[in-house]
Amino acid sequence: MKKLKLVTILLMVLVTAPLVASAMSHQDHAAHDHDSSQTEQAGHNGMSSDGAMMIVGSMVSKGVKGMAHLKDVSAAMADLGMKTTHHFMIAFIDETTGELIESGTVALKITNPDAKVGDPIPLMGMDGHFGTDVTLDMPGEYHFRLGTELADGIKRKYHFHHVID
Repeated sequence: MKKLKLVTILLMVLVTAPLVASAMSHQDHAAHDHDSSQTEQAGHNGMSSDGAMMIVGSMVSKGVKGMAHLKDVSAAMADLGMKTTHHFMIAFIDETTGELIESGTVALKITNPDAKVGDPIPLMGMDGHFGTDVTLDMPGEYHFRLGTELADGIKRKYHFHHVID
């Protein structure tokens, strides 16, 4: 029963993400600027592009499951003259209650295939998940390390990796 609820929530997040992205694309995200070599914010139109959605992985930390995904937005961003290649998103689910956790603070550090660790990138809460646009522009394995302090005030860490061909 728990797995069915988890799968249902995940599917709802993935289905509604383009609608949320479209609505959020009209908001000003200037307060979320950071190093453009690692990310570029363009509203969140990237989520509504036709790129492929990739499961990065899932991990449980202190009773909260984090499920990470990447969406290839490179074609849509290139049309806008931007270097952004992917939208990184993560949903958090309380393992005890099965409920989605939608508030808190989440930051991402990316280690590229050359072992260079980028600056922390704050993720925005986005109706069921947290996300940001990132630039993964070289082939090889990337590591995604997240630090969180969700609504319960407990600090958690998550680590995922993904290979870009």
